[in-house]
Amino acid sequence: MIAQKTEPKMKAVVIHEYGDPSVLKLEQARIPDIGPKDILVRVHATSVNPMDWKVRAGYAKDWIKLEMPAILGIDVAGTVEQVGGKVRRFKVGDLIYGKASYSKGGSYAEYVAVNEESAALAPQTIPLDRAAGVPLTATTAYQALFDGAKLKPGETVIITGAAGGVGTFAVQFAKIIGARVIAVTSGANAEMVRSLGADQVIDYTREDVAKKTKNADVAFDTVGRESANKAIHALKKGGRLVAIAGEPDKELAGSHEINVISVNASGGRIKLEEIANLIDTGKLRVIVDRELPLSEMKAAHELSQSGKARGKIIIKVEPD
Repeated sequence: MIAQKTEPKMKAVVIHEYGDPSVLKLEQARIPDIGPKDILVRVHATSVNPMDWKVRAGYAKDWIKLEMPAILGIDVAGTVEQVGGKVRRFKVGDLIYGKASYSKGGSYAEYVAVNEESAALAPQTIPLDRAAGVPLTATTAYQALFDGAKLKPGETVIITGAAGGVGTFAVQFAKIIGARVIAVTSGANAEMVRSLGADQVIDYTREDVAKKTKNADVAFDTVGRESANKAIHALKKGGRLVAIAGEPDKELAGSHEINVISVNASGGRIKLEEIANLIDTGKLRVIVDRELPLSEMKAAHELSQSGKARGKIIIKVEPD
C-alpha cells in the first residue's frame, strides 16, 4: 500500500459562514502556500480590529470577497519561517510585524503568508506580542492625518474615539508633528489620552464637542456617522474631516463648507519602518487593553464590537 502524504496542518480560528461571534471556530487548517514575493510567518501574536468583526458579520461582503471557510485577521507579529524565491528584504529567523491579507488567509492562525511589501522588521524595544497591535491601526491613523487631512504643525485637530486602537496612535502622531490635539473620549479614559499628549479632553458622555470647541482645522472621526456629523459643527469654514467608521452627511458638510476626505488604509513597508523607528526612539507608545489566547477569539470580538476597548486587543497565538 502506498502511504498517503499528510498535508501539514495548523491551529486557526475559522469561519464557515457570516454571523455573530459564535461563528468563530478554533480548528485545524492547512498551512498556507506562499508566492514568490511572500514570506511565511510563524505567528506569535495578532490583534482584533473593528474591520475583522465587520467582515465576520458580513457587513463588508460586497467589497471583501471571502472564500469559505475563511481565516480572518490582519495584524501579525512573528518569525519568518520561509521566504519566496523573489523575496530580498527578509530571511528565515527575522522577527517581523505587518499586515496579512484576507485573500491569502488571515492571521488568526499559527502561520500566515504575508507579502514582503506589507511587512517590516519588528520594533526592537517592545515585546513581539505588543508589536502585533500596531500595523493596521497605526498606518490608518498615519494616513488619515497626514496623507488625507494633510495635518500641519500648529493646526488644531479633533480626534473622536481617542482611546481606541486608531485614536491612541492618532493623538500621538498629531503631537509628534506639533499639532494641538482635542481628544473626544469617555471621562474614564481622559487621563490616559492626556498621557499620550492630548491638550484638551472632551467627555462625550457629558459634553457636546461642538459646544466645547470651535474653528478646529481638522477632525478625525473613528467612531461613526453621528459623531462625524457632530464634528462638522466644531470645524472652521474650509476645515477638513476624515471619517473612517461611517460616512458623514455630505449635505451638512457642504453647508458648512467642510472638506470630507476619504482614506484607504493601504500603508505598507515604508510606513511600518517609520512607525517602528518612532517606537524604538520612544516617541510612540502602544496602548493594550488586554491579551487573550487564540481560544478566546469570541470574547475578543465581543469586546471589540462593544466599542469599549481601550487601545488594542492582543491575541497570543504562540505561547512565550
